[in-house]
Amino acid sequence: MSKLITTYPDFEWIDLAQPDQEELQAITQPFDLDINMLEDSLEHGHLPKIEKVNHYTFIILRAYSANHEDIVTTVAELSNKIAFFIHPEKLLTVHRADFDFLSNRFDKYKDSEALMLEIINDMLLTYEKPLQNQSDKMDEFERDIFLKNGKSISIEALYYQKSKARISKKVLLMTQHVLNQIVVRPESTSTLQDLKDTTVSYLLQYDEVIEDTNTILNSYLSVTAQKSNDVMKLLTIFSAFFLPLTFIAGIYGMNFDYMPELKAPNGYFITLGVMLFIALIIYLWFKRKKIM
Repeated sequence: MSKLITTYPDFEWIDLAQPDQEELQAITQPFDLDINMLEDSLEHGHLPKIEKVNHYTFIILRAYSANHEDIVTTVAELSNKIAFFIHPEKLLTVHRADFDFLSNRFDKYKDSEALMLEIINDMLLTYEKPLQNQSDKMDEFERDIFLKNGKSISIEALYYQKSKARISKKVLLMTQHVLNQIVVRPESTSTLQDLKDTTVSYLLQYDEVIEDTNTILNSYLSVTAQKSNDVMKLLTIFSAFFLPLTFIAGIYGMNFDYMPELKAPNGYFITLGVMLFIALIIYLWFKRKKIM
């Protein structure tokens, strides 16, 4: 466990990283904390929540921590949480993963509430770059589908992009629910409203990504079906040309003793001419019907 204590004029910030069960038990008494809440703060995959107990407000929020290339199917794989215990004179943060934005904080904060809102803002900003990456990936998928000689897209890759967007939206929706329940001092109302607006903006953008994945999948299936139809159309045209010609060749390939045409001096050339004439008639008919 690493423990960082920062003292400000009006409050104290204690940051606990990767504490074990014994260390959590030891901190309950001096801070008058509920051990169940501390255990919740380390529970794997715990979703955002807010509770008011005794003199503390207990909040769990999740920051985006997955890499762009990671295959993500669960909340725990996509994000890591930070638990806040907020008191006018103390701010306790508990987390397992390391977060750069929790280090190197040299700003002066007038109260624990201001520091908490600043950390929450940094947590929300972790969704910005992944969201942009997903938006760029959707554009790449569209280019691969619609541009001439475009590459075939990976349905598996598209599924995982949709999975990331869906899980991110779920986490942000619960984060929005938490933010709507946070009560702050009048001077911090504007900051809290900015956090709510940022959350709404990200939710709308993730909605757009999810809609894009559905549209791209439908477009891909339509384009694939069209390609299959074009192949079947080409095979049908070839069959229409060669079926009557194969029929003629089959007749004169039979081994009967009496076939008068076989004795004709120009029978071979006449048969080829008939075949060419039939092929020309079929070609003109296809042209007239605009099949070719």
